[in-house]
Amino acid sequence: MINNKDLFAKDIKDKADDIEISLRPQTLSEYIGQEDIKKELAIFINGAKVRNESLDHVLFYGPPGLGKTTLANVIAHELNSQLKVTNGSSLVRTGDLAAILSSLSPGDVLFIDEIHRMPIVVQEVLYSAMEDFSLSIIVGHGADARTISIALPPFTLVGATTDPGSLSAPLRDRFGILFRLQYYSPEELLEIVTRTSQALNFPIVFDAAYQIALRARGTPRIANRLFRRVRDYATFENKSIIDLDCTFKAMHFLAIDELGLDETDRKILECMIYRYSGKPVGISAIATAIGEGVENIADVYEPYLVQIGLINRSPKGRIPTKKAYEHLKIKIDD
Repeated sequence: MINNKDLFAKDIKDKADDIEISLRPQTLSEYIGQEDIKKELAIFINGAKVRNESLDHVLFYGPPGLGKTTLANVIAHELNSQLKVTNGSSLVRTGDLAAILSSLSPGDVLFIDEIHRMPIVVQEVLYSAMEDFSLSIIVGHGADARTISIALPPFTLVGATTDPGSLSAPLRDRFGILFRLQYYSPEELLEIVTRTSQALNFPIVFDAAYQIALRARGTPRIANRLFRRVRDYATFENKSIIDLDCTFKAMHFLAIDELGLDETDRKILECMIYRYSGKPVGISAIATAIGEGVENIADVYEPYLVQIGLINRSPKGRIPTKKAYEHLKIKIDD
C-alpha cells in the first residue's frame, strides 16, 4: 500500500512548468477546443498580416486553466512576432509598466496575465499606449510637473483575466477583440489527454483517458495535471501503460469523484448544507468556515460548481441545489 499520499496529491512544481510549455500547441490548427475563437482569430490575424499591421489588442477572459496563456503564445507564433510576458500583480508602479512598454520592438506581442491585478493608476498608463502607441510620463513634482510623450512602436497587447469587471472601463474599451473562453467538453479533453500521453511517451487506454477527461472539470490544465498524477500511480504499480483499473485507483486515492470534485469542493457544499442549512450564504462566510481564500473559491471552485448545477447564485447569496444533495447523498429536509 502507498503510505505517502503527498507523492501523488501535491503539484510537483519542479519540471511541471517545463512540461506545460512543451505540451502547448504553437499554431491555431494544433490548438484543441474553443472553435469559434479560433475561427475568428484566424480571420483577424490574416487581415493584420495582409495589411502589414499589428493585430488589434486582444482580451481573453474566463476561469483559470482554459488556455488564455496558450492562445497568447499561438497569436505571437502566427504573427511571426516576439512574445513578451508579464503578470499584472508584478506591475505595481507606473514605472514597471513603462519600462516594459519602452523595450518593445515593432510588431511585438505583450501578454499581461491577470491584467485585472494592475492598480488603476498603472492601468491608466495603457490608455495612450494602446490607442496612440505613445507613452505619457509625468516628470517633476508640484508646479514643476510636466507630461512628456514617448513614441512607441506598433504592438499588440494581449490581456488575460478571470475578472473582467475589475478592469477600468476605459481600459476594457480599448481592447478591439474580446473573447470569453468556455469550459471544454469531455471529448475535447479526451483529445488533449491523448495528445499529452503521446507527448510524454506514456501510453493510456481509451477508457482511462476518457475517465480523466470526465474528471478534469472542463479544464485542460487540470486534465494534464490529472494525467501526470495517474502516470505517477501507474509507475508506482510498475505499469508501462495507464489502464482503467489504475485510473480508478488513482482517482480514489486523490479523492476525486466522477464529477471531478475534490475535498475542497465537497467541503464547500457540505458547509452550505450542514452549517447554513441550505439557505443563501455569502462567499466570504463560506471561505471563513472552511479556511479557504475568498479569491480561490471565487476563481477556482465556484465557477465549476455553478456550471455543473451544484450551486445557484441569488441576490442573497449562494444556494446548494437538489443535485448537490443527491451527489453527496444527503437527504433534503422537508
